[in-house]
Amino acid sequence: EVQLVESGGGLVQAGGSLRLSCAASGFTFDDYAIGWFRQAPGKEREGVSCVSSSDRSPYYADSVKGRFTISSDNAKNTVYLQMNSLKPEDTAVYYCAANQDCSGYEFEYDYWGQGTQVTVSS
Repeated sequence: EVQLVESGGGLVQAGGSLRLSCAASGFTFDDYAIGWFRQAPGKEREGVSCVSSSDRSPYYADSVKGRFTISSDNAKNTVYLQMNSLKPEDTAVYYCAANQDCSGYEFEYDYWGQGTQVTVSS
């Protein structure tokens, strides 16, 4: 059974940090890109970051560049999203998803986690 399980969300003050984890199972982790998306209330889901399937190169949305860092531990089948200098506008449900390669189009992703809530207070 394919599973992506996010964890690490929570409530943090503006300027604070959180680290999200995405633990994958049920598929060949090394063959898939893992992306992070987020959806704020009343807004469409948007891509945040991704690590490629080939060499785990990182990609970031402009809105998080310099503040978020994505990393992959292939031995643990886990991808992390370190989020620093958090802003109230980062408040959203964060999802991880698996695809053959990084893409900003959510419909291209094969597998999705259930999401984890991140709330940044001002």
